[in-house]
Amino acid sequence: MTGTVNWRHLLAETTRVLGEAPAARWLCETASSSSVDEFLAALDEPATERMVAHLDSMVARYRAGEPLAYVLGHWSFRHIEVMVDRRVLIPRPETEVVAGRAIELASLIGPSRRIADLGTGSGVIGLSLAAELPMAGTEVWLTDASEDSLDVARANTAGLGRLAANVRIAHGSWFEALPENLRASFDVIVSNPPYVADDDEEIEESVAEWEPASALFAGFDGLQDIREIAGVAPKWLRPGGWLIIEIGHLQGPQVARLLHADGFVDVRVGRDLAGRDRYVEGRLA
Repeated sequence: MTGTVNWRHLLAETTRVLGEAPAARWLCETASSSSVDEFLAALDEPATERMVAHLDSMVARYRAGEPLAYVLGHWSFRHIEVMVDRRVLIPRPETEVVAGRAIELASLIGPSRRIADLGTGSGVIGLSLAAELPMAGTEVWLTDASEDSLDVARANTAGLGRLAANVRIAHGSWFEALPENLRASFDVIVSNPPYVADDDEEIEESVAEWEPASALFAGFDGLQDIREIAGVAPKWLRPGGWLIIEIGHLQGPQVARLLHADGFVDVRVGRDLAGRDRYVEGRLA
């Protein structure tokens, strides 16, 4: 088939094998190294032997249960496209809501704003802030305890082009990564920390098998890291600054009480597009 088969045939065959038209198209686009528009315009062009081999390999991985984002090696998040692999969590639509709220709050601050994305993983929250906020006066810190995660975040930061000049990357656990001279200077601190209880039976099998456990699990009740972030954040926020933490859909009341106890006011539980509790925000008095 190689050398003569065109992409229209390959797309039809991949769709037949997978039974999933969107996934089949994305795999073919990646194998052909083309964008959506480029791929559709080249359906009747022949695929090279290397492209067909790449497609075959990706289809086999996906059929074996590997998440589509890892097979593709990239994923969309809000207005950016990022590299992803097994070193980081797969970006999810629920987290887009969290990033959107952080952007809303940060956009009300000016003429300058300093933001931290703690436990950044692939960097999607912080990089969305850097991409969507005004370039002038914006400073975004990406931190993570995992050097592997930061390697992915660095690659994705480079993809921002000139906006990457507003991004700072630091290695360390939560606030330990930040320079001491920046205490009490952040306008917004946002985080998608691990929040799954160690014995949670609701977690999907594919998530537990493929995604990094260190980015998922957080003690007997899933709140270990959230407690630490909420307890230390007041030392790093300026008066009036905001903390936004992504949570599990059953953790809203507990996390709201934590923020109240740690001195935050205007505490609110926000919901995702499915109507489930997804983040808690609070303002430092």
